[in-house]
Formats: sequence, structure tokens, C-alpha cells
Amino acid sequence: MSKLFELRHHKDLGSIDPTTLDPNPIVQCHLWLDDAIAAGFYQPNAMSLSTVDVTGQPSSRIVLLKELSEQGFYFYTNYHSRKGQDIAENSKVSLLLYWDQLERQIRIEGIARKTSKQISDHYFAHRPRDSQLGAWASPQSEIIENYQQLKANELKRKQEFENREVPRPENWGGYVVEPNRIEMWQGRPNRLHDRLCYMKEQSMWIIKRLAP
Repeated sequence: MSKLFELRHHKDLGSIDPTTLDPNPIVQCHLWLDDAIAAGFYQPNAMSLSTVDVTGQPSSRIVLLKELSEQGFYFYTNYHSRKGQDIAENSKVSLLLYWDQLERQIRIEGIARKTSKQISDHYFAHRPRDSQLGAWASPQSEIIENYQQLKANELKRKQEFENREVPRPENWGGYVVEPNRIEMWQGRPNRLHDRLCYMKEQSMWIIKRLAP
């Protein structure tokens, strides 16, 4: 019998009281992110981003949440990457934040749009210099011959931008995911989990409980 088949856990780390949920899901997301940061997670802002390509094939990867505001959830990437190409064809995406030691997850569905150049420039300017060079060195999602090719590209860019600021590549920048559905999930005993879902109706958020 597979060891995976036998994996079980039984914890009761809390519940969601719908009467205490903030009516604004962005505020509630901030509260849970603060809890994850306080709990000492290595990357509490790591989230799965799922996109769909022109053939209907979904794909997922981890990106980092870099800002959360009333406009939505922000992340940054290469616009020519697979996710960038998917979003250009189909802007509907989903995000997932998961903190196992808290038995919590936030599921987000919405529309991804490029941020302004000013926002992308501001974020890029505050990245570590090595990360800025990496954005130039990597042809993200393209097939490459070997790792040495990346290092050669990096060295070339280091020499190119020596003794001056590294500009943001035109094909690199931010996205903001404007949510229309946000689900707060809290693990409960016996798989009877709490699922409270914010749904947008005529620009207003309503909260509904979902069966686990």
C-alpha cells in the first residue's frame, strides 16, 4: 500500500466565524497575511498562479505577491514567459495562497491586467541589482542549451550595465489580478472545513458559506 494512501492529519487550529469576517475581502486577506508573517513562514507571500493557454491547457506556478490593494493582487514577471503569453490570450486567472501550519488557504479568481509602466519601473528600481540583471539574462520559458548559457548572459549584462543603473526590460513588469471571487478556507476536523466565499455582485461583495 502506498505511503501516500496512509497520510493523515488531525488538527483543529480554529474556525471562521462569518459574523467577524471583514465585509471587505481585501482587508480580510491582509489580516490572514499578517498572521502568516507573524507565524514565521519562509515565504508567506508565495502563491500559485494558474493560467490557461489557447488550447485550453491549464498550467500553474508559484509567484510572489508583492502588493495587495483595493485594485487587486500584484506580481511581477517576464511578459514573454508562458504565463505572460497565456494571460495575453486569456486574462482570466486564479491565485492560491496556502499556509499549511495554519491550515488556511485563500483562493482568488479574477482578471489579470498589466500594471502601468510607472508601477513596473518603481518596483524594478527597488529590486536587488543581481535580480535586475537576472531579468535581462533569462529568456524566461524559452528552451536553452544549458545552465552555462544563463551565466554567460548574466556576465554579458553585468559588463553592459557596469557603473550605471540597470533599466527595466520592456518585456518585464507587473500584473494586477482584479478579483471577482475570494474564498477563505480554514481546515477543520473530519474534513468539515470552513469555506466562506466573497462573491462580487454589481460591484458589491456578498459572503456565502460553501460546503466542504
